[in-house]
Amino acid sequence: MIALRQVTLQRGAEPLFEEADVTLHAGHKAGIVGPNGAGKSSLFGLILGEIGADKGSIEMSGGQRIAHMAQEVDALDRPIVEYVLDGDSELRRTEAALTEARASQDHHREAELHGIIDALDGYSAPARAAQLLVGLGFTQQDLDKPLSAFSGGWRMRANLARTLFMPSDVLLLDEPTNHLDLDALLWLEQWLVRYPGTLLLISHDRDFLDAVCDHIVHFDRRRLVLYRGNYSTFERTRAEKMALQQAQAAKQQARREEIEKFVERFRYKATKARQAQSRLKMLERMGSIAEAHADSPFHFTLPAADKTSHPLLVMDEARLGYRDTEQGERVQLDQVRLTILPGQRIGLLGPNGAGKSTLIKSLTGDLPLLAGKRVAGEHLAIGYFAQHQLEGLDLSSTPFQHVQRLSPTAADSEIRRFLGGFGFPGDDVFAQVESFSGGEKARLALSLVAWQKPNLLLLDEPTNHLDLEMREALTEALAAFDGTVIVVSHDRHLLKATVDEFWRVADHRVEPFDGDLEDYRDWLRSRLEAERRDARQSKGAKAESAEVVSPREDRKASRRAAAEQREKLRPLKRERDKAEQAMEKVQQQLAALEEQLADAELYTDPARKTELSEVLARQAELGAQLADLEQQWLAAEEALEELTEQLNQ
Repeated sequence: MIALRQVTLQRGAEPLFEEADVTLHAGHKAGIVGPNGAGKSSLFGLILGEIGADKGSIEMSGGQRIAHMAQEVDALDRPIVEYVLDGDSELRRTEAALTEARASQDHHREAELHGIIDALDGYSAPARAAQLLVGLGFTQQDLDKPLSAFSGGWRMRANLARTLFMPSDVLLLDEPTNHLDLDALLWLEQWLVRYPGTLLLISHDRDFLDAVCDHIVHFDRRRLVLYRGNYSTFERTRAEKMALQQAQAAKQQARREEIEKFVERFRYKATKARQAQSRLKMLERMGSIAEAHADSPFHFTLPAADKTSHPLLVMDEARLGYRDTEQGERVQLDQVRLTILPGQRIGLLGPNGAGKSTLIKSLTGDLPLLAGKRVAGEHLAIGYFAQHQLEGLDLSSTPFQHVQRLSPTAADSEIRRFLGGFGFPGDDVFAQVESFSGGEKARLALSLVAWQKPNLLLLDEPTNHLDLEMREALTEALAAFDGTVIVVSHDRHLLKATVDEFWRVADHRVEPFDGDLEDYRDWLRSRLEAERRDARQSKGAKAESAEVVSPREDRKASRRAAAEQREKLRPLKRERDKAEQAMEKVQQQLAALEEQLADAELYTDPARKTELSEVLARQAELGAQLADLEQQWLAAEEALEELTEQLNQ
């Protein structure tokens, strides 16, 4: 359990939040949401004991192991798989002690330490660490490479794998999806759904929060408000609550005006003076109901170029990749034939490393083709937002100066009004970029793209570092953009709201993908299963080869061994199938509850308050059951795979 009791935390003279009362029980998965700078990361600091509360206290169950992802990673020369294994400090200490026992030939101590390692599940640790890294996008060939060989984004992935590897009862993750592509995000989503401990997750990805979280902690005007359910439930419940609050505020204001009119009319009349004084005291006692508001500070459009071409851009028999003086050509995509037309809205899908960013760079012309043709339309105007765009900002300049350099003759008022829509109101346009957060830099980089009025927008992970309000504003602006959009993003909400078609970048090809994001998830799953099947067949071929080499093998003994193998596998298969059937029943019950919760009257009708409480309690109960069943299914499936591999060796 984690409980905040009347906690107040200040930054300088200003409070981040006041009198916070929030309790999270074991197994809860809570999304932490609110605007940038509200204090979400500071909340983690409180839980970790890195900072102290100005008022109130934090209560935690004793003996809880907390895993927290560091925001900075040193470029170590240590292999990444060893870096991940270092996350289990107890296992590492035991291994070091075992090395000492072997050196001193203390066989009794050595046997004792082997037992401890077995209890820590240490013998499977390298395989588990490798599984995490591969799930987050690394290849098997990457595992022995040093951490220093990877870029900052990939080092953060390794850091995330290390955090997930740490034995923990409480897991704190601060924007874990920022450096992930869609494939790795989908994998992480499933891993977190199966995580048995308590999860606190800071994220600006609504689909990710929907899939993983069963509670939402909202930073709302210096208050922490706990909601049950995922992010969509939170949005719906909050909207109903705000509508009710707004109605109450309007009713109270009408009553105030009525009392004020009475006082103004009769306060100087002897016969009514006492009643007027009574009403004045009533006004003083009347609590003020704040008007509900959820206004976003971001209001902008993405203007398109006045002229366009038909087609905008054509690639014919193009070969895309990189030229290396030592290794020659490194081809990522071949035989690329595509025509980009005005008004198209395209989302790029594909496994990590398949060439999505390479395609974007080749479309811009920044990356020369290895072969083939790139033909640009006469009026092509490209707006390009890249992941590294933030690094190109002039840290010593201001947002105003950045825009002024693009258009020296633009009016000061026009520049200030434009930047205000991207969250730089008033004198914020004259603040130095050096002091900006990652989100502020991302907003500025987007504003510079928008200012140039492109007719072809190429966006490579544009939502990294953006909070939920800015993501929503960007989504709305892209939906209203008159030009052509090609986007790579792990934000599924943005993809679903802004693109009309998908292209799949995989196996050195670019081709239309006939399906939606759910179809793409299925395609990824089937692709992974095919890779596993090929690996098993490869092992089987090796075993068959061994049989040819050993012709004297007793066939009767072989059949007996196969029967024993089936007998060993049968209980695990039965356990897995039982868990799967139970999961289906619980999911059906949850779907029925979701239909009940979709009824708006359930939140506004006072007579149904008890019903709402019962439905929410039942939803939480079923969610916990589903999590337990998923864990049982996963444990049985992993044990089945592990035993199958052992028996096949």
